[in-house]
Amino acid sequence: MMSFSNAIATSLVSLLILSCASNESKNKKITGLVFGTSYNVVYNSSKNYKKEFDSIFKVLNTSLSTYLPNSDISKLNKKDQFVVDHHFVNVYNTAKKVYNTTNGVFDPTIGLLVNAWDFGPEKNIKRLNKPKIDSLMAYVGFNHVLLKHDTIFKPKDTYIDFNAIAKGYAVDVISNFLKAKHCNHHLVEIGGEIRTLGVNIEKEKPWRVGVEKPKFDGTQSILKAITLNNAAMATSGTYRKFKIDRFGQRYAHIINTKTGYPSKTNLLSISVITNNCMLADAYATAFKAMGVKAVKKFLESYPDIKVFLIYEENNSIKTLSLNGFPES
Repeated sequence: MMSFSNAIATSLVSLLILSCASNESKNKKITGLVFGTSYNVVYNSSKNYKKEFDSIFKVLNTSLSTYLPNSDISKLNKKDQFVVDHHFVNVYNTAKKVYNTTNGVFDPTIGLLVNAWDFGPEKNIKRLNKPKIDSLMAYVGFNHVLLKHDTIFKPKDTYIDFNAIAKGYAVDVISNFLKAKHCNHHLVEIGGEIRTLGVNIEKEKPWRVGVEKPKFDGTQSILKAITLNNAAMATSGTYRKFKIDRFGQRYAHIINTKTGYPSKTNLLSISVITNNCMLADAYATAFKAMGVKAVKKFLESYPDIKVFLIYEENNSIKTLSLNGFPES
């Protein structure tokens, strides 16, 4: 089963359920498990599309899952070229766009270093020496991965991992499927990544989603609820998946694509709103590695990207809304 786990799920499912409750059911609500997490789809129709959703998820797994040895991406990672499907092409094109706009901060070829640092359930950082890191960094660089027609070309030992973007893409695919079925009022959520269209028919109000308060103890609570109008939101955080070095410093599970070392950051959570979830997913991951000042500077050139930051400063938790991220 695919696990698009780099983005932290921060829109609580309970809030989504509450927003869709009604005595006179006009929405259809489908829930389930996929990609190592849960999904919730709410739409204005009496038809049950669960079988269609499951078929879509299976196709996406076959194309993009590094957890399946016979998926397209797994086969490509063992070769220097491979013919891919249109889903892979779509994800590649957006990944390349974000790679370029962030000057390589977002890089799907950093997976070799992620695996080497062994970000598993334990909290201690695995000790790696510089020669080992340097040897792996020789294969990092999404600029060396090229698409010609429907074929991907890359250095043989370069490892591609789209986990930081594919979950958002899956949200978009389900949303586009529903639009094709004339379900023009819907909410799609997979592991906290969300896309909405229209309004909540049952309440005759816009869709409301929650931004979670960072907690290191694993519990969940809402920091604030916002309205999400015909847009997508993705969130990435450092407060659930991190490691601690021998000096007690906390490092995010995002690897610095320039150095090969885990990123030390005061950012706890980054929520990004854009017009599609795949793009929001990618930028949420990139911003986590950039830090508060770099994100603020970057967004000066991209006013359409709305961002909400939660970070630590002087032993206190602070928040920052940028480019008109909704306050409520």
